[in-house]
Amino acid sequence: MRNRSPVISSDMEALPPTLASTAEQPPLYDGTTRLYMSYMCPYAQRAWITRNYKGLQQEIKLVPMDMADKPEWYKKVYPSNQVPSLEHNKRIIGESLDLIEYIDSNFDSPKLTSSDPEKQRFAEELLEYSDAFNRAMLDALRSKGPVTAEAVAALDKINSSLPKFGDGPFFLGQFSLVDIAYAPFIDGFQIFFADIKNYDITEGRVNIRIFIEEINKIDAYTQTKQDPQVLLALTKKKLGI
Repeated sequence: MRNRSPVISSDMEALPPTLASTAEQPPLYDGTTRLYMSYMCPYAQRAWITRNYKGLQQEIKLVPMDMADKPEWYKKVYPSNQVPSLEHNKRIIGESLDLIEYIDSNFDSPKLTSSDPEKQRFAEELLEYSDAFNRAMLDALRSKGPVTAEAVAALDKINSSLPKFGDGPFFLGQFSLVDIAYAPFIDGFQIFFADIKNYDITEGRVNIRIFIEEINKIDAYTQTKQDPQVLLALTKKKLGI
């Protein structure tokens, strides 16, 4: 079995090694709640952050996998063969945005949604927009020449959305599922655009700058962060740069 060294988070949680193709399958539906994920995947990171913020390190076991050399058995567990997915109550739940909402709804507080109807409507709009935001940013990284107008517009939209309620540095004021959905991507794009495009996504966008500063004060997020240079190299490889 080819395993990678475990990562140690800031609260000293010893994280399990990454499973490669020869790894044995954990027992399925034995009552253990498992988060199938990759340490390097920002979509899986969403679920990992949610787990940590809600203090579910003991309730939800991480099953990290090497996405370039996944165990064959995983496709039987989750036929889309992507991460993240959650094994809970004898079923498998997938898709990162659905999954973070599921974890928030089915496990104990703190809750990561708002009881304010206006804030919750805005949250739903932003969660729906997140895929379009990521596409615009990734397309810009792939493109030749300067940063695309679509990426600039996407960043400006996020920057103007952050102070909407004026009662905190996050999208709904206080930390929520919306911040979890965007945090791995915004923080990563700051690094990727600086290196690949020589472009600072926070320049002239003070709200994004503050957002990045504030999410990096939250242990549940920083516990999930990986070496930025490793992530940059993986991103360049994925984009063919």
